[in-house]
Amino acid sequence: MAGPVPGIRARAGEQRRADPGAESRAQSEGTPDQRDGGRIGHCKKGGAHLQQSTEMKFQFIEDSRFEFPLEKLCKVMQVSRSGFYKWSQALPSAQAQSKADIQERIRFHFHDAQRRYGAPKLTVLLRREGYAISERTVSLYMAEMKLRACVSSRFRVRTTDSDHDHPIAPNLLNQQFDVEKPNQVWVADITYIPCREGRLYLASVMDLCTREIVGWTLAGHMKTGLVLDALEKAYASKKPPAGLLHHSDRGSQYASEAYRSGLEQYGMTASMSRRGNCYDNASMESFHSILKKELVYCTRFLTRKQASQDIYRYIEFFYNRKRIHGSLGYLSPARFAAQFDVQA
Repeated sequence: MAGPVPGIRARAGEQRRADPGAESRAQSEGTPDQRDGGRIGHCKKGGAHLQQSTEMKFQFIEDSRFEFPLEKLCKVMQVSRSGFYKWSQALPSAQAQSKADIQERIRFHFHDAQRRYGAPKLTVLLRREGYAISERTVSLYMAEMKLRACVSSRFRVRTTDSDHDHPIAPNLLNQQFDVEKPNQVWVADITYIPCREGRLYLASVMDLCTREIVGWTLAGHMKTGLVLDALEKAYASKKPPAGLLHHSDRGSQYASEAYRSGLEQYGMTASMSRRGNCYDNASMESFHSILKKELVYCTRFLTRKQASQDIYRYIEFFYNRKRIHGSLGYLSPARFAAQFDVQA
């Protein structure tokens, strides 16, 4: 039998007869899909996804694109590459997702603090949660989200009456505001609270170590009874040992005989600021300023009852228990004070 004619390709059957080993090689090498490691055969298992939504098909391709050729994936899933690219570009990047997560935490902490925290305190809270973020970035994100801390300034009403004939205690505190333990130094002051129903005055007593408001009273006058009531509440709450230093301004209420008698009864030593020097009682002044910026000037008190309820919630539930302070290592007064309970 004549062999194949030169230059003319043998038919498949003839080629197999001419090369008896071809069939065995073909079986060992497998089909083109099999020679690809069987990968595309596995890919065709994605046919189970054919009846699913286009969104799910695109997600399947996204999950498999580094294992199989994109062109074959799109063909098996019966979608166009252009459609997949358009869908893929619409997905949030890892950076965008991270930003969205951070902004969500910013929004949570901002409203949890009742719009009283700005970028510095929010940055501290985010870092505690593990986010590596700068204060500037937090500030920019807040601006994008139109989040602005509720702070403003108003006029001041004079509450210190230094023109009196009562004895003035020496300035024993002398601006030594760093106190080692609770119930060693208390500071006190009065501030005005605007209210449509009528004037209100808040007398407060603060523990200088923990910055906790240990006693406070709200009334429509600023007589001696106002500050004396705040002192009595503070003593009943903490029962400090004798020898505590009590510092205030030199107002007539604190210099009165009744108040001096109260200090003596509780075993406290009086200290008073120098005339006209608000820095001698800076910590107490700071608290009243914070309260006004974060609550009073952001709220329009129509009645004394409303003012009393809101101030109670602010002091007892927010300021003492929740509000973080830079001077306390960004802890609340209650958490800072708890450290001393553990040590004891």
